[in-house]
Parts: sequence; C-alpha cells; structure tokens
Amino acid sequence: MDMTYEATQESAYYAHGTPAERWERARQFFEARDYTAAARVLVGLVEEVPEQTGPRLLLARAYYHSAQLRRAESELRTIVDRDPVEHYARLMLGRTLERQGRHEEAGPHLRIASALAGDFPQA
Repeated sequence: MDMTYEATQESAYYAHGTPAERWERARQFFEARDYTAAARVLVGLVEEVPEQTGPRLLLARAYYHSAQLRRAESELRTIVDRDPVEHYARLMLGRTLERQGRHEEAGPHLRIASALAGDFPQA
C-alpha cells in the first residue's frame, strides 16, 4: 500500500458522514483527549460551515490542547473578528497568546473576556 492511498483513506475516514455525525465524532475524540483526531474531523466541518462558531471554537480548543498554538490563534481571531463579544473565544485567545509568551498582546483579550463574563473588580 502506498502512502498516498493511506492518506486518502485516512482523509475519507475523518470526512465521512453528515455534518451532525462528524460534529459528534469530533466531540467524542475531544472528550477522549484525542485532540489531533478531533482537529482532523473539525477542519473539514469548519470549511463546510464557516459561519458556525461551535465547530470553529472546538477546533481552536483542539489545536490549543495539542500545542498547535498558531493555528488555535488563527481560529480564535476569526471568531473574535466576527463576534467581538464571544467571551470564551476572547478568553482562549488571551490564554493562547500567553502560552506563546505574548503577555502584552494577551492582556486586552483577557480583560475584555473578564468584563464580558461580569467579573468586575470590587470597589
């Protein structure tokens, strides 16, 4: 068996099924902490339904947990650009930037996430 055939078979596995079936498969991989497999399923799903936040956010989380921080950042920035008040995406973006040692860039996102969550300092 050549590598091209194996790669095609693997891609077919991750792309198999309806969007709802792939979403459920991706969630199962994520819950099992197989973040790389979850990301493989989610990439195609995000391409198919780019306007939906749920699959893109789970893809960003899968990238974050598998230390693919630049990819996580890219997905999170897409979400935040579309929906500036998506507080969890803001929080994850801040944490992703922190994990890359970019604390100054992370600060505003973490503060906005905190404010959107209603975590205001007590006076």
